[in-house]
Amino acid sequence: MTTIPFNHKMGAHCESGTVTSLLNHAGLTISEPMVFGIASGIFFGYFHKHKSFPFPTFIVRNRPGEIRKNIGKQLGIRFQTFSFPREESGMEKLDELLISGIPVACQVDFFYLDYVPSWERVHINVHFMVVIGKEGSDYIISDSYFPGPVRLPEHSLRKGRFAGGTMSPKGFIFYPAHVPSSSDLRKPILKGIRKACFNMLSIPVPFIGIKGIRLFAKRVADWPKLARDTEHLSHEVMKINILLEDQGTGGAGFRYMYATFLQQAADIVELPELKERSAELMAIGDGWREISLFAARIGKNRDLGTARMKELGDLIMDRAAVEERFFNGLKKSVK
Repeated sequence: MTTIPFNHKMGAHCESGTVTSLLNHAGLTISEPMVFGIASGIFFGYFHKHKSFPFPTFIVRNRPGEIRKNIGKQLGIRFQTFSFPREESGMEKLDELLISGIPVACQVDFFYLDYVPSWERVHINVHFMVVIGKEGSDYIISDSYFPGPVRLPEHSLRKGRFAGGTMSPKGFIFYPAHVPSSSDLRKPILKGIRKACFNMLSIPVPFIGIKGIRLFAKRVADWPKLARDTEHLSHEVMKINILLEDQGTGGAGFRYMYATFLQQAADIVELPELKERSAELMAIGDGWREISLFAARIGKNRDLGTARMKELGDLIMDRAAVEERFFNGLKKSVK
């Protein structure tokens, strides 16, 4: 088996980067920010300590799988998907598709990717990448986080695809089975923006969207009571930086990527004011980056007293106010 000719590109996020690469390979010219924006990827949710979350956490994008589902629905793309009860059938199906010349996206546990430096590996069951070939016992991988294709031994890919735990991949794979030869992006862009505004402003639950940012701002002061000790608290506070900057967000919790989407969308939908909204969101992203740096600094220095945690909460509360103004303005722009 040989490697499928595939135009590898780096991306800001694994799922949007993977979907974009597959669509480009299938002949649809579209950018990663455009995929992310049409799929209403921008989001916020705060989850306090719960049986599913041993310590409070937050998310800055829609749930894994939604980018693929939403872009498919919006653009009339049909993705073929498979999950497998047994490892052998899952590996056999992957090989069968590769032999047919089909690049295949896989969901894996990031921890088992040998090409990632050991100190960067963590157990995340929702990493996406494209398998583009097999040579001997190694699979050839196009991972949007890396500058070029990489090799992954079969036993490692098997472990990654069939890892246990929360959101276990269960061998999940997908590829675009039907992609329209051309797509008018105007209506999908406007629908995607309206849905993003609804998600951030109007979902009637207290932990989603702007309400979720405010809840985060209020509850972060309680984190010292929930941590085992100072080291644990330090680790959790520094994770704020990781979640906003390092886990494939393109910076500032996807705010920079969404701003790029608005910049690109302005000309397509002939709404110049979206360029102003883009600049506004870039500035909002800078504020999220200040939170990232502040959290990293106080966590590293173990400077986690009441005053510092209140200061962190105040910074987050300020983001809630500016994002509420932004999404209300964006909603008016596309009304």
